Amino acid sequence: MNIAVIGAGSWGTTLADLLARKGYQVTLWAYEADLVERMSANRVNDLYLPGTVLHENLAFSNDLPQTVTGREVVLLVPPSQVMAGLIRIAAPHFCEDALIISASKGIETETLRMMSEVLEDELPAARHEGLTFLSGPSFAKEVASGMPTAVVVASRDPQQALRAQQIMSTESFRTYTNNDIIGVELGGALKNVIALAAGVADGLGFGYNSRAALITRGLAEITRLGIAKGASPDTFAGLAGMGDLVLTCTGDLSRNRSVGIELGRGRSLEEIMSGMNMVVEGVKTTLATYRLASKLGVDVPITEQMYKILYEGKPPRQAVSDLMARDLKGEGF
Repeated sequence: MNIAVIGAGSWGTTLADLLARKGYQVTLWAYEADLVERMSANRVNDLYLPGTVLHENLAFSNDLPQTVTGREVVLLVPPSQVMAGLIRIAAPHFCEDALIISASKGIETETLRMMSEVLEDELPAARHEGLTFLSGPSFAKEVASGMPTAVVVASRDPQQALRAQQIMSTESFRTYTNNDIIGVELGGALKNVIALAAGVADGLGFGYNSRAALITRGLAEITRLGIAKGASPDTFAGLAGMGDLVLTCTGDLSRNRSVGIELGRGRSLEEIMSGMNMVVEGVKTTLATYRLASKLGVDVPITEQMYKILYEGKPPRQAVSDLMARDLKGEGF
């Protein structure tokens, strides 16, 4: 089987290597031509996944149309804000029966489209039913090291979900299926916002009580927004919901949590981001989620305070005080 992986960040590179090690012929497309040259020469993605030697079945390319031409599977892993532009270039070259899997987590800031909505807008209607979306608790570094991981693939077409499940599963990478695309996508995207907030709490020196409260109430507002978008609330109790939320709010490998920690310690967002070469999806997703929740009339107090910290310069400690001082209410979604 020939597979194209679009996006050579840490996650895209990890998934490409995972599939190559399974025996597939995989080509990884990267935006940076110089990175393609170095990976071809050294078999290491020194920019986004240093320390991992990539499998010999993995080839590299900077030519997007050529990468997807003739491929039976196209795995999309670019930053969410550039997904639409890449699809416009690549889609005319997709095989008619190619399985399309998106593993990007985010929401467009201007259109407020999830990646499923982006793909449906950019691809012919005949392709919509079989689109598949991968999410779940998965740090790239741990997957690349072969540590046991469980994820979920969602599609409206059960056969395509099963097909993706078979392709993506390995001895250490267990894949479940789901038919709730909206829930799986929103869980994967919105957990980054809550992870930023969890990091802020850690940076302020708060303890486990605070983190537990953020995770639990964060899940509540993710679920509220998901229900408003048509998702099943049950999805948020699974891998793409609670699973991914716990991982990114507690794990030291979480870029979003790390940025939140630095915000809590008093550093500005500009200063923090200037020292990073990887995309931190939660920053843009916070803006998109705040706008989406406002549009739908959904109460998202944690997201609202993160928006004010990131985009209005609100002091993190004041944001916490305002969260705690809100009107008392019953627990629930």
